[in-house]
Amino acid sequence: MLIDDIKKILSEFPGELKEKDGLYYFEFVVAERKAFLTKKKLTYKTKFRIDDSAKEVKFTEMLKESGFGLSMGGGSDEMTPGFGFKKEVYKSGMSGREGTIEEQSNLFGKKYEYKFDYAKIRKAIKAKAEEAGYKFDYNITGIGL
Repeated sequence: MLIDDIKKILSEFPGELKEKDGLYYFEFVVAERKAFLTKKKLTYKTKFRIDDSAKEVKFTEMLKESGFGLSMGGGSDEMTPGFGFKKEVYKSGMSGREGTIEEQSNLFGKKYEYKFDYAKIRKAIKAKAEEAGYKFDYNITGIGL
C-alpha cells in the first residue's frame, strides 16, 4: 500500500504521522532560537490525502514560526509598560505569509541556522506516488485537501 511506503519515508524524520478523517498530518521542529526570556521555533508541517479511487495524492507543506516568552513593553503599538507576556505565531497559507516553501525557507533562513532539505520529503512522496500509479497534486495553500 502507498501509505506504508510513505510511512517508511517519514520514519527517517523525528516527527509523528497522525491521521484524522483520511487527512494525514506530519510535523517536526527544524530549528530553535533562544534569547533573554524568549524562545522561537521553526516547524516543518505537511498534510496530505490519498484518494485511492481517483489514484491521486494531494499534498501541502509549510514552515511555521512560533514564539513564546516575556518581552519588554515598548513599541507604539504596545500599550503595556514594563515586562509583558507575548506569544507570536506566523504561518503560511490562508491565514498568514504565503509562498512556496522555498520562499519561506529563504525568509526564515535569515533568522535561523538549519540544514533541513525541505524538498526531500515532498520529492520522496511524489516519487512513491507516481511509482504506484498515482497523480501527485502539490498545493501551497492546502485548499482542497
